Amino acid sequence: MERHTYIEGTPWEPIVGYARAVKVGNTIEISGTTAVVDGKIVGKDDPYAQTKCILEKFEKILNIFGAGMKNVTRTRIFCTDISKWEDIARAHGEFFSLIKPATGMYQISKLITEDMLVEIECTAIVHT
Repeated sequence: MERHTYIEGTPWEPIVGYARAVKVGNTIEISGTTAVVDGKIVGKDDPYAQTKCILEKFEKILNIFGAGMKNVTRTRIFCTDISKWEDIARAHGEFFSLIKPATGMYQISKLITEDMLVEIECTAIVHT
């Protein structure tokens, strides 16, 4: 099977040795993604804005691979404050209320910087 990768160009990709997304066969895996755009964190102190930014990034990445949000089968949400779950869930629901992928939300102690509140991974299946 062919392997296709998408490199976003973040400073962490070459250090850690990963791609933002990988497509093998009909499966697309998107790495843990935060709300960083042009080197700046979007939505400081706003988990809703960060979640929305991340999911907008997913849309763009999936489109590169000929897919869309309708192809997402699983998301994994990591947050630094689970008490903000409703803000995160509201943004997630705006993208997935009709699609309903499997998901999980987990509180973690911290992300790379204190201003990052949410990180999300996802899996999508492209039906060929």
